Amino acid sequence: MKKWFVIFILIGLVIAIAIKIHFDTNVFKVNTVHFQSNKIPEESELTVLQISDLHNKVFGDDNEDLINTIKSLNTEIVVITGDLIDRDTVGFEDVLSLMENITKINNNVYYVSGNHEWENDHTEDFFNGLQKKNVAILNNRNTQITTNELTLNLVGIDDASTNHEDINQAFNDTNQEPFTILLSHSPGVLDRYNDIPADLILCGHTHGGQVRLPFIGALVAPDQGFFPKFDKGTFEIDENQFLYIDSGLGTSVAPIRFLNKSQISLIKITNES
Repeated sequence: MKKWFVIFILIGLVIAIAIKIHFDTNVFKVNTVHFQSNKIPEESELTVLQISDLHNKVFGDDNEDLINTIKSLNTEIVVITGDLIDRDTVGFEDVLSLMENITKINNNVYYVSGNHEWENDHTEDFFNGLQKKNVAILNNRNTQITTNELTLNLVGIDDASTNHEDINQAFNDTNQEPFTILLSHSPGVLDRYNDIPADLILCGHTHGGQVRLPFIGALVAPDQGFFPKFDKGTFEIDENQFLYIDSGLGTSVAPIRFLNKSQISLIKITNES
């Protein structure tokens, strides 16, 4: 009797884990994070939607689940921190259709590349496709945006994990008075540069480890190995300077997530007062 009870418990546990993996992998959430800065005017709020590491995954018919959520959030800016596709992706129709729908919702859509774009055999075709869908590619470039009487610098750095970054070119001619956001696919940019003139650095790449365990967190992350320091969430890098890592929507290596639900991030930035 005891043997059958143990077997029953084990079967139930396996089923529960399988259900959890399915939902964490295939149902996404909106993770809301808040930052404050005296560079933001009083009583103003900047809202940014961060999308990362989609890896050509589709949520709902023609990505309608993602599209409807993005529309409902109604942010000033949409930023994409790389790995929209996988290194093995051949057809870009799903991703480019998603981008077309997002740019219809929001005119301010900005992208930096990840390692999977550079490891794909059709990198330039993909970049051309993004530009045709009115996605602004900020690889080693910057732009200044004014929205709701608020001005900010948006700087993009090409993927550091594949040695395509040029931080000097990225920050060329930027005025440091406005709030400055740096988009970088990999948080490894912090290992390469000691003094990054950005108030907020937005990254992806880690997937939050994909599989996490209670009390331990991420088991492994790319470029960091086991038990990574920068796995997901918010990190204070310096006084008034923060790193935020979005754990992303898709998967790589193994098509599973566990205790680490797929997500997009709603970032709200307000004045310190």
